[in-house]
Amino acid sequence: FSAVTGQASFKKALILAAINPGIGGVLISGPRGSAKSTLARGLADLLPLGEDNAPHPFVTLPLGASEEMLVGTLDLQKVLSAQEVAFSPGLLAKAHQGVLYVDEVNLLPDSLIDLLLDVSASGVNCVERDGISHSHRSDFLLVGTMNPDEGELRPQLQDRFGLAVELDNQYRIEERIEIV
Repeated sequence: FSAVTGQASFKKALILAAINPGIGGVLISGPRGSAKSTLARGLADLLPLGEDNAPHPFVTLPLGASEEMLVGTLDLQKVLSAQEVAFSPGLLAKAHQGVLYVDEVNLLPDSLIDLLLDVSASGVNCVERDGISHSHRSDFLLVGTMNPDEGELRPQLQDRFGLAVELDNQYRIEERIEIV
């Protein structure tokens, strides 16, 4: 995090979100090569240790993710045979009390955006299949990055981020020298 030259506004936004997750997440918009992903990944190291002195999770939501990968799955066969709910956690469960990072958030399918918005607002992920349900807490700091040249962000997703920063890759000569 500290090794990245420049991007002071982005660093400040991430630090503020780490101090007060109630801010509601950070959206970073900028072209390729502006250290968006590098700084987002560095955020997890800035968070204080969790309840059991373990680092907070940093979970990446890939563009090709399925609904089941995001929310988790229920093993219906186990429910039918053993009468017990068998839940396989998804990315939302793994991101609990950590960071959920969405690279190219503007390219995410609408169905995943809707699920992400619901859980982000409520802090609870509920998985339902064939009348069987399982729910769990899912509080996370949402960090999204996007390249504005690749499309706009849906308005309802834009409202979910408390801080938004626009970057450019135009550096002063001193910054370029330091980067090299």
